[in-house]
Amino acid sequence: MKMWAAAVLSAVLLELPFPLAGPMPPWRSIFAWFGLAPLLWALLSPATVNHPRPLRRAFLISYLCGVLWYMGNCYWIRETMLHYGGMPTGAPVLLLIGFSLVLGLYFGLFGLGVMLVRRATGKQNLALASAPFLWVALDLAAARITSVPWDQLGYSQVDNVFVNQLAPWTGVYGISFLLVAVNALVVSGSIPQTGDRNWTWSAAGTILMMAALIGLVYQPAKPSTPATAVLVQPNLDVGGDNDWGGPGEWDRHIAQFTHLAGEQCKTYIAGIPQTGASDGEIICPPYPAHPDLVVWPESPAPFFEQDARFQKSIAEIAQSDRSPLIIGGLAADYSEQQQDWLDYNAAMVIGADGNRIGRYEKIHLVPFGEYVPFQQYLTFAHKLTGRVSKFTPGDDRKVFRLNGHRYGVFICYEAVFADEVRHFAQLGAEVLVNISDDGWYGDTSAPWQHLNMARMRAIENRRWFLRDTNNGITAVIDPYGRVRQSIPRHQIDALPAEYGFRDDVTFYTAQGDVFAWACAILGLGMVGWSFKANLRKANLQLAIQNQVRS
Repeated sequence: MKMWAAAVLSAVLLELPFPLAGPMPPWRSIFAWFGLAPLLWALLSPATVNHPRPLRRAFLISYLCGVLWYMGNCYWIRETMLHYGGMPTGAPVLLLIGFSLVLGLYFGLFGLGVMLVRRATGKQNLALASAPFLWVALDLAAARITSVPWDQLGYSQVDNVFVNQLAPWTGVYGISFLLVAVNALVVSGSIPQTGDRNWTWSAAGTILMMAALIGLVYQPAKPSTPATAVLVQPNLDVGGDNDWGGPGEWDRHIAQFTHLAGEQCKTYIAGIPQTGASDGEIICPPYPAHPDLVVWPESPAPFFEQDARFQKSIAEIAQSDRSPLIIGGLAADYSEQQQDWLDYNAAMVIGADGNRIGRYEKIHLVPFGEYVPFQQYLTFAHKLTGRVSKFTPGDDRKVFRLNGHRYGVFICYEAVFADEVRHFAQLGAEVLVNISDDGWYGDTSAPWQHLNMARMRAIENRRWFLRDTNNGITAVIDPYGRVRQSIPRHQIDALPAEYGFRDDVTFYTAQGDVFAWACAILGLGMVGWSFKANLRKANLQLAIQNQVRS
């Protein structure tokens, strides 16, 4: 019973270093340094190792931890689908449970791998040494196979400037590796080995953990901010009627957009909303000027690229402000091959003269949100997800040149995919721009989790990051992942954002997930060798039993 309780305890402890229903206080990141220890203890304790079926027991203990963690961390799936998914009663709960049961398998495989190494080598410390490699390998699988790299363990340290020095080299995976390694060191002295407990490694892990926490108080100098953008936050109701078809409704909204796009003199929050951060100084141009960029986020606004009324309105705004625009909206192209119109979730780029520069079509669509995967097999899904759109994924990552600088633009959920975002910086983007609509999440943990993952993209690529959202969190993130400016959620507003440019290329930007792939290869090698060694042992035992019987 203690083994199962330890798995539940780890699930709870690993929830704490992530946002729960609001921004996470940086001090809570400390739980990531020992939250996995109860699970590792349960896996390698004599009660599990000496169990008649240790591999199955290890898998199930870890699987329980994983299912509970996903249900707690991603509880917002139920809230989102309940209010906006058009699902029948009870279906959102079943969807959350099914989601957790599937992704919890990664935890189960982690436990199975650790036990395979333990049984093959007979060494507890070798099993613990394999843990960080296996964890990173499964994180990589979550990103590449199931495409849900949500709140990987390393994101818990987004406020730790010292630990984050790893990210420009290894991506978030290196931070996850370090955290699991310290957890393994902490637990190594708590399990008997040949009758004794060796606390040396546990002490080393504790010292390393305490040293790493220095990064919570250390702050690098603020980089220069020679440019200004206006990030518009329209706060449109994602569940409401946004046709703007009533008398004067279009003109009223466009007038509001025009007013917000012109806001260049106001206060802001000098940090993250709802954290008690003080108001920043009033931003005003030191001389009559126009912003370098105006951004309208992904939102339910009826902005259709082919709509003549839309084209006229945004051209007038760009010309009035003498600023280029990035506008979230819908685009469509006719496919001669498919003999049909293809719809795209797009970011349209307009020059300061009002002329179209180009557009970026969202490449990584949200399953069951922007399309139904495997439609030929999941025919029932259309009934469950009544409001699912049918978008076509784009296939070209573009960098746009505006006012002499290069901008990489991507949309919403794409911010959680590190290996995809880095390509924009690799292509020469000096600034990263993410337009998003987090209104679907409501007042859950998801907007805050999404923000922290975006912050890690800034760190990995050492880029300024402009994040413009429909209803918050609209923010400016510096190349060290710190939120420099933001505005409150759930209000119609605009953020005059100060930012800078960088064109240096980090190792992670240039090479991508090299570290994660190395861990995956080593982890799979350990598991493969351990599987064969265990198989040889089993065959030998079977041969001995048969010889005794004969």
